[in-house]
Amino acid sequence: MVSVVQWADIDRAAGDLEGQVYRVVRDRILHGQMAAGQRLPSTRALANALSVARSTVVSAYDRLKAEGYLQSTTGAATRVSAFPSPLLGQSVTLRSKLPQATEFATGGLFEPGVPDVEAFPHAAWARYLGARGRSLRVHDLGYGAHGGIRELREAILDHIATTRGVIARPEQVVIVPTTGAAINLLTSVLLWADHPNDGVAWIEDPGYATAHALFRMASAMMVPVPCDAEGIDIGRAVGPPPRLIYVTPSHQYPTGVTMSLSRRLALLEFARTRGAIVIEDDYDSEFQYESRPIAALQGIDRGEVVAYLGTFSKTLAPGLRVAYAVVPSRLVASVEAAQRLRGAIVPVHIQAALADFIREGRFRAHLRRMNGVYAERMAASVAALNSHCGEWLCVGAGTGGLQLASWFRDETVDDLAAMRSVNAHGFALRAMSSLHLGPARPGLLFGIARMDAEGADAAAARIANALATSSVSG
Repeated sequence: MVSVVQWADIDRAAGDLEGQVYRVVRDRILHGQMAAGQRLPSTRALANALSVARSTVVSAYDRLKAEGYLQSTTGAATRVSAFPSPLLGQSVTLRSKLPQATEFATGGLFEPGVPDVEAFPHAAWARYLGARGRSLRVHDLGYGAHGGIRELREAILDHIATTRGVIARPEQVVIVPTTGAAINLLTSVLLWADHPNDGVAWIEDPGYATAHALFRMASAMMVPVPCDAEGIDIGRAVGPPPRLIYVTPSHQYPTGVTMSLSRRLALLEFARTRGAIVIEDDYDSEFQYESRPIAALQGIDRGEVVAYLGTFSKTLAPGLRVAYAVVPSRLVASVEAAQRLRGAIVPVHIQAALADFIREGRFRAHLRRMNGVYAERMAASVAALNSHCGEWLCVGAGTGGLQLASWFRDETVDDLAAMRSVNAHGFALRAMSSLHLGPARPGLLFGIARMDAEGADAAAARIANALATSSVSG
């Protein structure tokens, strides 16, 4: 029997305690960490260990029994059902030291995932927003156009057709507040629809932590698929066939690599033959510093298996709360129905103002300007980090995007400890291991969007000093 002291802590702030207990037990079984026939702790013992109500554990156990993971008879202990071991073909070490969301520093230097909002064209946006706010028509204020007003759908499609090679009709564009909302809608439509096997999601490893969290909320069975210099390698996936495959092919998060054409074609063919949907998160491909951005995966999809996601959070500002999904034709009705139920709607005056902003060339002009600004900041950051931190870190090339990956030369380093040590000095880095589901290569992730080129050298020197005085240096 697994000792109760070995069970992971429950995150009370995240809610759904029953679901957390269910997923902890299920994942142990699926990854071969609990063998067939193994006895589970009693509901009372596990409840005491996790500091939850016994009824919470009872409900989680009942759910696992109903789905066939556990079995029990009256008067006998609850045991793991007989399965191939492990179900996912390999044992994945589940780290108990993963940082909680509140542990990630925010607002500090080199914070990933945030653009330079000070560079946002405030005055121009205010004019567009004010003009549309004063001129909304009566029919704009009703319940119509749940998926977005036609003007914005057309403006977005015109833009991404030209810049990203996306091929679609305006009806396929669904306007949402965030890419997270888009992922949520797609999982609600596609996962667990008919059979538990439809709950499998393959996801890049390492990958986007928010996507991990959203798939967990959907009770998806996540299969980590390794990424290398050519992107996700589906040939190395070990697990049940997927219903969803989440990828960032143009600029893999967080490594920054671009998926090769051969891998793209293999992924599309695999999805077509297996009936899977590929979620292509194209979160910051507008920013490329050494070459023209590679066309979107969606543009070469001839089987309508790709749902393409884009956002204005990185290109303009997160506070706008505008993103979009270009979904396969057969999913449009289902996604819009789910959108109505969840209220994932962007205010109509913001949509209308953004449509004008794009149509009149303001958005493209902003992208051109910021591409130059970010290219300078990326180059300065790469040079400074190589100069001051090269003893410890192998720094990525920084050819695009707003974040920069680095890896510790010593692969035994605890990157979470290193992250905490550096962040204590006013930084907001991310540990690369926190973005893995499977075995992790330690490293640090930097955000370059708000790092002025002239300040990069001093910032890198401070990081080097923090690393030199931390456990990284022994």
